[in-house]
Amino acid sequence: MITDDTAARMQIGIIGAGHIGGALAATLPAAGHRVLLANSRGPESLRELVAKLGPGVQAATVAGAAASEAVVVTVPLRAVTELEPEQFAGKIVIDTCNYYPQRDGVFAQLEDGTINSSELVAAHLSQSTVIKAFNTIYFQRLTDEGSPELPMDQRLAIPVAGDNSAAKALVSHLISELGFAPVDGGSLADSWRQEPGEPVYNNPVGPTEAQRIIDNTG
Repeated sequence: MITDDTAARMQIGIIGAGHIGGALAATLPAAGHRVLLANSRGPESLRELVAKLGPGVQAATVAGAAASEAVVVTVPLRAVTELEPEQFAGKIVIDTCNYYPQRDGVFAQLEDGTINSSELVAAHLSQSTVIKAFNTIYFQRLTDEGSPELPMDQRLAIPVAGDNSAAKALVSHLISELGFAPVDGGSLADSWRQEPGEPVYNNPVGPTEAQRIIDNTG
C-alpha cells in the first residue's frame, strides 16, 4: 500500500543523467529521498557529478537503480529498448521521455498515431507500471522554480498521466514535495496531450490553466 509516509522515505532510481535526470537527482534528496543515479556508461562515469550533488545521491548500475522503489526513466526514446524489462518488473516507472524524430529516428507507429511514446515505453517495460510525468517542464525550471512554500494554485504545473491511480498519486506526491502542482493528464493513452508540440508542453502555467489546456487538447 502506497502512503504519503512511505513516499517521504523512498529510494528512487534515475536512469539517465542528462538535463531532467540531473535536475531530479539534484532536487529529490532535499525532499528526503535517496537517489541512485545510473547511465549506460556505468557508475564510474558519474563520479564527478555525484560528488557535486552530495550525499543523497549515489552512482549505480542500471540494474541497481532499477531495484529502487520507483524508477525514473529519462533517456532518449530510442534507448528505451536497450533496457532489460525484467529489471523493472513490479516497479513504478516514471517516464519522462519525449519523441524527437531528428534525434531518435522515425518510429512509424508514433508518426501515424497508432500509439504514443509512453505506450511504447509501457509495451517494452510490460511488467512495470508506467506513469508519464516531468516531460513537459524545462529542466532549469525543475531545478530552480519549485516552491514548496507556495499554495498549489501559485505553483508551476506538471501533468501526470497513467492507468494506475495509486501510482499516479505517488508521483503526484513527489511533484508536490518538489514544489510544483500535479495536474491530471488522464490515462497513459491520453499522455500524447503533454507531448512536444502540444499546448501544455514547455508552458510554464499554474494548475488551473494547465488542466484547462489539457482538457481542451484534442
